[in-house]
Amino acid sequence: MAVTDEAIEKIKGMIVSGALRPGDRLPKESELAAELGLSRNSLREAVRALSLIRILDVRQGDGTYVTSLDPQLLLEALSFVVDFHRDDTVLEFLAVRRILEPAATAMAASRISEQQLDALSAQLEKLGDAPSVEELVACDLEFHRGIVQSSGNSVLCSLLDGLSGPTTRARIWRGLTQEDAVSRTLHEHRAILAALRDRDAEAARSWATVHIASVEQWLRSTL
Repeated sequence: MAVTDEAIEKIKGMIVSGALRPGDRLPKESELAAELGLSRNSLREAVRALSLIRILDVRQGDGTYVTSLDPQLLLEALSFVVDFHRDDTVLEFLAVRRILEPAATAMAASRISEQQLDALSAQLEKLGDAPSVEELVACDLEFHRGIVQSSGNSVLCSLLDGLSGPTTRARIWRGLTQEDAVSRTLHEHRAILAALRDRDAEAARSWATVHIASVEQWLRSTL
């Protein structure tokens, strides 16, 4: 194991064991290096690596702290990695969304409030029947984000947020090239919303699956 990897594993071990908790300040570099049996250089590299993936927060002139370890913070790194996707992997991203998003939508059916449903409904009404493709896709992202947040699962919400980039491009492409894409998307949004209002988890799951699968099916036929 590389020296830096060993240092990362030792700091990770301290966090997992509870020796370091969210918000804790790490001991001074010289003390921590001695405690873990590491060189100060390898410790410094490990801290730099862990700060990049939001495990640690290096505050200039103050010290190094364990972050909140909130899932949304930790999964920001996923968005960064996803940005490097190749166009030929977009179908794989859509397949992952087709697994996760309908499950989140079903979970939301019993948890979403009437006020949240009214807000989503107002969002669709404001969009009208003939929005531009860019307006529709922006609304699409907010519409599904609002539903997924209502699932009550912050990890699921962060994962789907991180996967949104490649599928956004695919949806814009579809909207610009497929004749009925806009009207079909609006119809599917209204069907999902109606199922949520009825507190029908399985209908909500089914419509969310149809919604994503229709983009996936179109993309598969065009590639």
